[in-house]
Amino acid sequence: MFRQTLLLLCSPICVALLCFNAFAQATAGSQVSGTIQDGTNNVIAGAQITITQTDTGLARTAVSNAEGGYTLPNLPVGPYQLKVTKDGFKSFVQAGIVLQVNSNPEINVTLDVGAVTETVSVTAGVAGVETVSNGVGQVIDQQRVVELPLNGRVATELIFLSGLATSAPAADLNTNKNFPTVTISVAGGLANGMTYVMDGGTHNDPFNNLNLPMPFPDALQEFKVETSALPARYGHHAASAVNVVTKTGGNQYHGDAFWFVRNYAFNARNFFATSRDSLKRNQFGGVLGGPIKTNKLFFFGGYQGKIEKSNPPTTIAFAPTAAMRAGDFTAFASAACNGGTARTLGGPFVGNKLDATRISAPALKFLQFVPTPTDQCGRLQYGIVANNNEHQSIGKIDYTFNEKHSLYGRYFFADYASPNAFDGKNVLAMSRVGQFNRAHSFVLGDTFLLNPNTIFSTHATLNRTRNNRKVDEYFSPADLGIAVFSPQKGFTGVTVTGNGFAIGAGATNPGYFNSTNYQIAEDVDLIRGSHQFAVGVNFIHNNINTTNNRPTNGQFTFNGQITGLPLADFMAGILSGGFLQGNPVFDNQRQNYIGAYFQDSWKASSRLTINAGVRWEPFLPMEHPFGWVSHFEPAAFAAGTKSSVYKNAPAGLIFPGDAGYPGKATTFSKKAQFAPRLGLVWDPQGSGKMTVRASYGIFYDTPHLFFNTRFANNPPWGAQITLANPAGGFANPYQTYPGGNPFPGLAKISTDSFFPQAGVYVNTPLHIKPTYLQQWNLSVQRQVGEWLFAGSYLGNSSIHLWTGRELNPAVFGTGATLANTNARRVLSLQNATQGAFYGTIGQIDDGGTASYNGMLLSAQRRLSGNFSVLANWTLSHCISDPATTEITGPTYVNPNNRRADRANCDSDRRHVVNLSFVARPPKFSNKALGMLVTGWQLSGIVRRQSGNRSTVVTGVDNALTGVGGQRATQILADPYAATKTVDTYLNRAAFGSPAAGTLSALSPFSILNPSTLQIDAGLSRTFNVREGQTVQFRWETFNVPNRLNANAPVVALNNANFGRILTAQDPRIMQFALKYVF
Repeated sequence: MFRQTLLLLCSPICVALLCFNAFAQATAGSQVSGTIQDGTNNVIAGAQITITQTDTGLARTAVSNAEGGYTLPNLPVGPYQLKVTKDGFKSFVQAGIVLQVNSNPEINVTLDVGAVTETVSVTAGVAGVETVSNGVGQVIDQQRVVELPLNGRVATELIFLSGLATSAPAADLNTNKNFPTVTISVAGGLANGMTYVMDGGTHNDPFNNLNLPMPFPDALQEFKVETSALPARYGHHAASAVNVVTKTGGNQYHGDAFWFVRNYAFNARNFFATSRDSLKRNQFGGVLGGPIKTNKLFFFGGYQGKIEKSNPPTTIAFAPTAAMRAGDFTAFASAACNGGTARTLGGPFVGNKLDATRISAPALKFLQFVPTPTDQCGRLQYGIVANNNEHQSIGKIDYTFNEKHSLYGRYFFADYASPNAFDGKNVLAMSRVGQFNRAHSFVLGDTFLLNPNTIFSTHATLNRTRNNRKVDEYFSPADLGIAVFSPQKGFTGVTVTGNGFAIGAGATNPGYFNSTNYQIAEDVDLIRGSHQFAVGVNFIHNNINTTNNRPTNGQFTFNGQITGLPLADFMAGILSGGFLQGNPVFDNQRQNYIGAYFQDSWKASSRLTINAGVRWEPFLPMEHPFGWVSHFEPAAFAAGTKSSVYKNAPAGLIFPGDAGYPGKATTFSKKAQFAPRLGLVWDPQGSGKMTVRASYGIFYDTPHLFFNTRFANNPPWGAQITLANPAGGFANPYQTYPGGNPFPGLAKISTDSFFPQAGVYVNTPLHIKPTYLQQWNLSVQRQVGEWLFAGSYLGNSSIHLWTGRELNPAVFGTGATLANTNARRVLSLQNATQGAFYGTIGQIDDGGTASYNGMLLSAQRRLSGNFSVLANWTLSHCISDPATTEITGPTYVNPNNRRADRANCDSDRRHVVNLSFVARPPKFSNKALGMLVTGWQLSGIVRRQSGNRSTVVTGVDNALTGVGGQRATQILADPYAATKTVDTYLNRAAFGSPAAGTLSALSPFSILNPSTLQIDAGLSRTFNVREGQTVQFRWETFNVPNRLNANAPVVALNNANFGRILTAQDPRIMQFALKYVF
């Protein structure tokens, strides 16, 4: 792969770029362009244009061309002054210009006849109308970043204010394997389909493609969210781009010190809690920036600390009562404990009682560490400690060599720690794992001008993360008397679904997840007459090194499919939900990314700009340095073909070293991937205050490294085994397994490695087609005074969306049971001897598609005078085949019908309305009144959105196919309760379970969850201490009206709380702050 990458890098375009001795950054810059003319509207060629950043003295020059036009690209954000001179005309100076990230304002200048020594001075901002780019975007400026109420001071939350953005289900993307963040879908895109750039360098975590931690608000200058048919300069991920700029020092010393406080005494009680939370949070720190050498060398630095403590909040689980521990489930199976419907338990239960000799010994030993509920329904309340500390620091240096050459470097550090502890009494408190995260980000850049019309830009980036999961030791399966190999000391994974409990399941186990990526990129801007050409290349190397101990001691699951209630299966020791065990998962993946582009922005006339370009993005698959990847080929299995590398491998498997395998990669590469872009910008009035824009583009998406992590589970190195309802039950899952317990022998990896029966595999087609999006938009912008109005239509179509199918499902027939699932699988029926080695095989299916259509209407007024406003309304609809974020197994339920799962996207919200504002009182001539109101400020965020969607599932394998996620059958036309309340949101009578061996025709995501309304407000008063120094007191309230914003209802039919809503978003919360600014 390394040799292949070198060959690609040495393509002619790269050679041309690397011939120049340039080292610069352009991605986060701005651009100013316009036309110079005289009072009779004749264009003026040869005018000298100089733009100067007033904070740092950085100056750039240009000369107007024959058409009077000029362009000043790649300007750092910030305040500027523009000066235009030409012999025979008065000099023109415009102050008050503020350039924002990736903005392209047009400033047309009219020169008056006169002496050049005379000056016409104006102070005016620039129009917010986009006159160059075709993307749909929104800048979240520094004022909003700092002044808006922000719970937790997590700046990523402000992305939602841009419009088109909705929260997206995290699945396994955003857990304790990464630095805490939020998952966002923009314009129907995948939650990890966003390109994050900070100070010109990549800021995506290669582990999951989400963002690395963002700096605290006081360290941020601003950021911009853009989507839909962006220029060819953009790539790597398809859904959108978030471009972040941190603050920079200037010729004046500036900074602040702050202290934000949250205390439970000022909060309301959550609707579902018995008391208020006990959280105490302190966030403190400050920033400082200024000159080291005036107009030459500047510094900026900052720090924020967070200390968060609370008494354990109330957690609810269900555990066996004293009667249940003695085998008596009479009360627990009654109507009072099961949503009004009494249960008659099956299996070994007689009259809802279990003979003492049938009670599981490991279950009883396990329950020695679980308090006995006094509630007859087993309801148990307890607390889980969730204290955490976080520290962030940032440093930045900017140096200007001369008017042609400037350099900068930025380092950002973030550390998060949230330990857990076992008190020796209640093991259920271990359902939360300790989390320890650390992130480093370094960017180095420089801008070099060969001449005013030829600019080179390069940036180099290094990001590194360390994400550790740690569990306080409690007990292992061996300690419970279970006959399994238990190499992980003090850890057990038990899940009782429905009204039950879970520990050690999912991501609550020891693990280490570390990632590194480095980037080198170069962009060249060439202004030639009416054309602005851009050419560039971007290279990123990603790697992850992870250790996951989830399967090492085994995972024991009880789902109630045998007796009718999960806790009854648990007490009887019936592993109805199955048993899984495997070696520790060591995942070490490497991947290179290359993108190269050429684009031209052609000013075809004074009113029409045509943007055209193409981006080359070859698909370079992930590789494992040890070659721990494999491929299953059905044709090879049918022919009985075996691997020449691993002697004991069953038929159908090939590995690195076998004929036809693509090196150490998961699939073959695809180099001929070209993404064209085309757009038009029309200024109907020629004033730069109104534009009509339209564009189309193709965008490829690069998968994250964690996508293929389950390859490390494949035998022989992972050697995971799944047993459906094993005969030996909880006490001895391997009782009837051929040859007995295969561990720890499976841990030894060699060409003679042993391959277990019922092995768990994931699989990727050797010639998989990469996902790409077609995007198009039509938008209109109009500046009216200080207001900017915009309306946009956006559409996109996802092609070759990766989803997952079960390649080896069980076939239903006479005598089908959970216990004989593996014997009924397709491969076992095809070849009983070789098929017995295969359990589930989750294969990527690249045939999925999705579509999105949306409308965005917005109005914006920047802070001028007394207030600023940003308001937008998104009306959209997203439809998709089921998408997967990693190869974990099947994504759609019917292995032979992907379209049966096509439905609303999991992030689909039809209506989203955002309003944010900052308002200050006007100045009064009356001195007393002025003293009373001066310094006050009111800010707020209002967000109203439709509900997201849920899927009603049975919670069990009715079809007996070995595929999970099976949906219920809808019996009544209306699935909702006659009167929707938190206790009866769904009508239980509207749903039933499909007949054995069948699947429901109900679509996924058919349930519309409750809508939400969030109103946050901040009130502050600023006092002048002395000239240039102020002190601010701030009072912020989140969810001002204390509205119940209910979460989704319980949607599993085998859960006694089906149809009820049990959780809600935060109640009214208050936060106070003190801030010193200078």
